[in-house]
Amino acid sequence: MLNPSFTHGGNVARGWTLSDEPGAIGSRENKEGSLMNLKKIAAAGVAVATMVSMAACGGGSGSGSEAANNKAGVTYPEIKLGETGKDVKAEITFLNARTDMGLATYPGKNWEAYLKEFNEMYPDIKVNVQTDSNYADSALTRLQANNDSWDIMMIPAVDLSELGNYFVSYGATDEVGKEVKLSKEKAYDGQTYGIATDGQTSGVVYNAKVFKDAGITELPKTPDEYIADLKLIKEKTDAIPLYTNFAEEWAMGAWDFYIGGIATGNPKFINQVMPHDKAPFAKNDKDPQTYPYAVYNTLYQAVANGLTEEDYSTTDWESSKGKINNGEIGSMVLGAWAVTQMKQAGDHPDDVQYMPFPITVDGKQYATLSGNYSMGINKNSDASRQEAAMIFVKWMTEKSGYAQNEGGIPIVQGDDKMPEIYEHFSDVDLIVDDPALEGEEDLFADINSDSELGINNGNGKKIQDIVVQAATKGKTIDQIMDEWNQKWGAAVESES
Repeated sequence: MLNPSFTHGGNVARGWTLSDEPGAIGSRENKEGSLMNLKKIAAAGVAVATMVSMAACGGGSGSGSEAANNKAGVTYPEIKLGETGKDVKAEITFLNARTDMGLATYPGKNWEAYLKEFNEMYPDIKVNVQTDSNYADSALTRLQANNDSWDIMMIPAVDLSELGNYFVSYGATDEVGKEVKLSKEKAYDGQTYGIATDGQTSGVVYNAKVFKDAGITELPKTPDEYIADLKLIKEKTDAIPLYTNFAEEWAMGAWDFYIGGIATGNPKFINQVMPHDKAPFAKNDKDPQTYPYAVYNTLYQAVANGLTEEDYSTTDWESSKGKINNGEIGSMVLGAWAVTQMKQAGDHPDDVQYMPFPITVDGKQYATLSGNYSMGINKNSDASRQEAAMIFVKWMTEKSGYAQNEGGIPIVQGDDKMPEIYEHFSDVDLIVDDPALEGEEDLFADINSDSELGINNGNGKKIQDIVVQAATKGKTIDQIMDEWNQKWGAAVESES
């Protein structure tokens, strides 16, 4: 299971070796995503500064300006840890979303422990970690300021064409790709601007003991099978079959991550098909158990059939971790990043397991593979801070063990060790989203913004509305999907 070869035919992989291709869904960046209107505000806020920068650098965000942005004079592939930058003395700031890792009580390895190890190799580079529970929006606000108040940032929702306006190039994508997987995910015009902290895919976190107590002997592979299993859990146990985490908008937005390769088996769906499809949320008449409609209908049917918490308005994210650990919750639809936290939240870590999302396309289940948050370096930092930042990013990637510690897929090329949480994915094909067609790099983002649906971009309000309508017996799922199609279709028309 752990180390079969990766084949590039159609960008579908059997097994677990990671491909150096772009991925658009399933990353923590999206889970804790941002609102599209804030992204536009941030982009507008730096417009003037960008023009000044372009004039000074003699180019835009592509290959013409990356050399000027990189004041350190060293690229990611050129860094040799323990040798490069031994004479660098700098104090840098690292912005990230992991507020839990800032606590001394974090059950895993916290930021203090990582920094202590880093300083054993680089004692003259001081790293200040700043975390924020509303990170995705806060990070965009920091970008809008366009200053040097930070040095490394987990990159929020930014159009690929704008990456060079904010971040330093790590080097030519082809060269960076020899060092790390997913080098094309945060790349534009042949330059890579972000290094993923780890690779991720999306499925369902579940309590194996609850499933066993309910008499479930095989994991569900279709929405109908999953709903049937949730009914067994309700009938035969005291657990909440599916916990929605309704009160957390970002957790609701996680449902968007399953509509691409997972639901369609098509690596072109998100970036090439959907931007030209005026009704991507319509029911697939050939197989209603597949495509985006089936994903959202799974949630709708669970709520409508009373298979979720009694009062969705009272859900609590932090306490849900312990509840699924001790068997009070049967399942939650979240990315793999959540598994480690839930294993650490109680005395029953072995009961917390992970399964593929219950959709089967032509007899095969898929899991979309993409990067977690990517680390970007501030183009406004001075030379020594940029070099220190690039060294720290490479140390985090190669030496820290962060990916394995957090249940992620290692990003370093050649490191194919897989976390145990993926034991139920051995018969699943990994699928990596194809990039957008040339000249359409920002088309999905523009349509996403114009439609105000915010797919894969943190708009959990629309998913919350599915819960409300299902619980109150208001709109049907068909009515909701029709409304979404009208908004998306109008945006596609306006961009064509």
